[in-house]
Formats: sequence, structure tokens, C-alpha cells
Amino acid sequence: MPHAYFTPATFKFLRALDRNNSREWFHAHKDDYERHVREPFLQLITDMQAPLAKISPHYRADPRKNGGSLFRIFRDTRFSNDKLPYKPWQGSRFFHERRHEIPAPSFYLHIQPGDCFAGGGMWHPESDALKKIRAFLADNPSAWKKATQSKTFRDHLQFWGESLKRPPHGFDPGHELIEDLKRKDFAAGEGLDEAMACSTELLPWTVDCFKRVAPMVDYLCATQELEF
Repeated sequence: MPHAYFTPATFKFLRALDRNNSREWFHAHKDDYERHVREPFLQLITDMQAPLAKISPHYRADPRKNGGSLFRIFRDTRFSNDKLPYKPWQGSRFFHERRHEIPAPSFYLHIQPGDCFAGGGMWHPESDALKKIRAFLADNPSAWKKATQSKTFRDHLQFWGESLKRPPHGFDPGHELIEDLKRKDFAAGEGLDEAMACSTELLPWTVDCFKRVAPMVDYLCATQELEF
């Protein structure tokens, strides 16, 4: 039976972390983080394993505390001007089994006060992967249109990310998918409110979202010669 994972206490903690983003505060409230954020998210990841395997046998929901699907709450501040030590959100990436060998699209769930969402795709793909996506798009437009211009996609999902202002070098400005060829990110999803995030509907809703974005993820796998 579906059950709730997060509660208003989850969002209360994340809001407080956003206001008190220091190591001293976090260590004083680490039990709240474990109880209200990390443990329920790891349980959700565990419960995602079976439905995700039905969407694609090549994707993984990994509930390990470290190195799995759950992102670290700690920020990497080494190359950032923003030296705040923690992220005021928690996210999970459901990744392809070959992600360490080949750049691969992922499914994603993000929990943050005022900005919860789920979806999938490739965010900021590196140059070689981006070139492969654009070349594949240029040569295989019909399958992309089927994946991203269906009524289901249009009714529920929206693209995220940035695009070039001009057509990429080497591509026909008159190509029927020129707006997609200009994308620098190939990710799409849909938002949810805190009430949904705290409800028993969260897992089935997320699974449905992943099913809706799966045709695009499948296409992106093909651009990198990955099985879906």
C-alpha cells in the first residue's frame, strides 16, 4: 500500500537550514535531518526499485547512504563563490547502470520548499555527449517528435534549461527541430506542491512522471548508444 514519506517537518527542517546554513547549526540538528529528510528519502528510493525496473531494466534506484541515488546534502564549495556548506534541498538521481562508462540520462526527484519537481533527461551534457545528441536529433527527427510532442508530454511536462541564441555550428538553421538543436540541456519534468510531497500519492505520482518522460530518456540513451 502507498504510504507517505515526507511530512511538514521535512520542509520545516529545509527552511530552517536555508536560514541557518552553518556547520554548527546542522550538527546541532542532524537528528532532525536523518529522521525527517534522509531516512524517508532512502526508503522512497528503496520502494522505487520495483517500479523503476518495469520502466527500464537498465536503471537503478540505489538506496545506499553514500554513493547511491541520494545526493549529498553537503555542497562542494571548492570552485564556488558561494561558501555556504549545505544545500537547502534534497534530491535523488535514478541512474543508468553504465553511468560510469558513458554519459547517460537520468530520472530525478527534487524536494525543496517552494520548488519540488520530478523528471528526467541530461542536464549540462558535456561537449562530446551534446554533439552526439544534436547529430542524432538532426538525423532522427520523427522519433524525437513522437517522444516529446505527444499530448501526454505536452499536457504534463516542460523542458528545463538553457538554449543557444543562434543555431549550433554545422546545423541547418531551417531544420524542423532547430529549436531543439539549440538546446544546451535536454531535460524535462513537472512540479509538485508540498501537499503532494507529503501525501501517500508521492511515489505513484513520481512513477507516473517517470513513465511520461521515459520516451525522451529512451531517445537520449539511443544518442549515446545505450540500451534502455
